[in-house]
Amino acid sequence: MSFSYLKEKFKKKLEKDEKEEVDQLELALSEGNVQEILKEQKEDEEKITLIMNRLTEIENDLPRIKVNIDTLKSQIQELREEIEKLDKTIKDVMMLYEVVSQEVNPFRDLDNENPILEEIHELKQDLEDIRKEIAQIKGDLKLLTYHRVDLDRIIYEAISEGET
Repeated sequence: MSFSYLKEKFKKKLEKDEKEEVDQLELALSEGNVQEILKEQKEDEEKITLIMNRLTEIENDLPRIKVNIDTLKSQIQELREEIEKLDKTIKDVMMLYEVVSQEVNPFRDLDNENPILEEIHELKQDLEDIRKEIAQIKGDLKLLTYHRVDLDRIIYEAISEGET
């Protein structure tokens, strides 16, 4: 179907509807129902006025509602971020709890040592030994620089001894 065909059909229908309305009005006028028709028109106008007033109220409320929605969205986003932070903190606390409970657990069997804990303890001891050696080396270097010892010559001799 083409648009012009539909347009013609619609136009004919409108003309037919208008003709029916005119016929109904003439019939009503001829019957003497003018007051009833005027009363219905007045009621219709009052309904339209009420609807228009309500639409105006709704239109006036829309910007406030939009601002409230935007505020709520931002608050929800802030809450999400805070929840994520709390979740991360809880995970950190749980990890810390696991570490502490492995180290100081009054309920574990003291006879059965955990090999991982033993390894951690050994690594801690090695780290402490390395720290002590570094502190001693720092002290030795300070002493050597105080006595103006030629460190480049000593390093060169140590390297050349290691190569032969």
